[in-house]
Amino acid sequence: MSYKLVVCDMDGTLLTSQHRISDYTADIIKKIEKKGVKFLIATGRPFLDAKHYRDTLNLSSFLITSNGARAHNEKNEVIVAEDIPQKFTEKLLSYDLDRKKYHRNIYLDNDWFIEYEIEGLREFHEESGFQFQITDLDKFKNGAVTKIFFLAEENDLEKLEKKLVKDLENDLSITISSPYCLEFMKKGVNKAETLKKVLKILDISPNEVIAFGDSMNDYEMLSFVGKPFIMGNANKRLIESLPNVEVIGNNNEDAIGKKLQEIFEI
Repeated sequence: MSYKLVVCDMDGTLLTSQHRISDYTADIIKKIEKKGVKFLIATGRPFLDAKHYRDTLNLSSFLITSNGARAHNEKNEVIVAEDIPQKFTEKLLSYDLDRKKYHRNIYLDNDWFIEYEIEGLREFHEESGFQFQITDLDKFKNGAVTKIFFLAEENDLEKLEKKLVKDLENDLSITISSPYCLEFMKKGVNKAETLKKVLKILDISPNEVIAFGDSMNDYEMLSFVGKPFIMGNANKRLIESLPNVEVIGNNNEDAIGKKLQEIFEI
């Protein structure tokens, strides 16, 4: 099979635990691009955050962000914009939750809003320079937003997931992007659905696509493409959900670079 596109998740996949793209993997990505293979980032992070990493690679490529709620073309023009309808934004923000236990977050286009700072948030985005704004999230109840997500300890998040999936699975797309992050988008939004739209523009078939991911927000994408790979550090739920997908090395071992070097014989 002649592959024309590589799609890659960011956190836990393309990025090391220091939130960087290793020099080795960056070099391999540049080499496959010279061979005519496109490289596309598909992430739960917002556009401006992901754009930093794309620009670091000096790529002119599409971007899928906010788990598919947004996509931009090579000219940074919006080609997909799917927001949570106001009635579900209000419902999500109206749950009576322990605000110290469950940290609420909102993406609205290129902005990230939180209610208070918690440990690790600045470090997580230090490389890209993308920063949050602290405000009262209840003021967003009266409008549509791009994405809402909750951060919590793993056991607490599992309890919240069970409750909210039961209440909202017919109304919203719900996914886990890490053991500590539960995410909500407009119903039907995920990386795969947005990738389908990008592939139509690029005139590339799913069978001509390689994809890498590490968490449940990558499940649909990995199920859709011709050649999927799961990271060795992936969420066990993802590995169990896709037992026939090859598991490669972890994100700190240049696993993506090594696999691409192997496939494209660089």
